[in-house]
Amino acid sequence: MAAIRKQETLSVSSSESVVRIRQAVRAWAIELGFSLVDQTKIVTAASELARNIVDYAGSGTVLLEAVTGETGRQGLRLTFEDHGPGIPDVELALKDGYSTRGGLGLGLGGSRRLMNEFQITSRVGEGTRVVVTKWR
Repeated sequence: MAAIRKQETLSVSSSESVVRIRQAVRAWAIELGFSLVDQTKIVTAASELARNIVDYAGSGTVLLEAVTGETGRQGLRLTFEDHGPGIPDVELALKDGYSTRGGLGLGLGGSRRLMNEFQITSRVGEGTRVVVTKWR
């Protein structure tokens, strides 16, 4: 179980908030000492997941956490949560090219590939929670 060293919650409700989240996530990644490549991966995943909240749920939150793993390694964990319509078939939603709104269908699957850990839970009519972690 990872120990939480610092955390911050941001609201997600518009394209402007997605930009604000990208900036905050990049600042945290820099502060935690991630390489430029990893900063870009984390920011890209955060942007995709925040954009999904805006597009599919309208609003939600992202929790940023600086964590220390059991072996002492440092990480950045992001938890995206919404109370939108939920995802009826999560496995299908994770497949590249699948989109219900005409997008490229790379957001969830791409985010999973960019991060070290990826967990998603979703209930139709209740919402979706995605937790991603990148380790140094």
